[in-house]
Amino acid sequence: MKKFVFLYQGFGESTPDAMQAWGAWFARVGEQMVDSGNPFGAGRQVTPDGASDLSDEADPITGYSIVTAADLDAAQKLLDGCPMGTGVRIYEAMPM
Repeated sequence: MKKFVFLYQGFGESTPDAMQAWGAWFARVGEQMVDSGNPFGAGRQVTPDGASDLSDEADPITGYSIVTAADLDAAQKLLDGCPMGTGVRIYEAMPM
């Protein structure tokens, strides 16, 4: 199995119903959820030219999870029923 990182985009309301939906989705993914992750707070981008604080852009990355799946299509299928904000970016974590 390969590892994939889900990067959640956009904000959703942190209501009891939303938290219950996240818990139900994590349970549905089950053992394929390697790390349920955390939401993100303030951020900073660092480049060779310096650093700048990240603003609350229109579609910020707001959290992450790590899952296992056979391939990118299977990883995407795990997002069925995910109570995401505006979207999720999926990246394969390549072995080193």
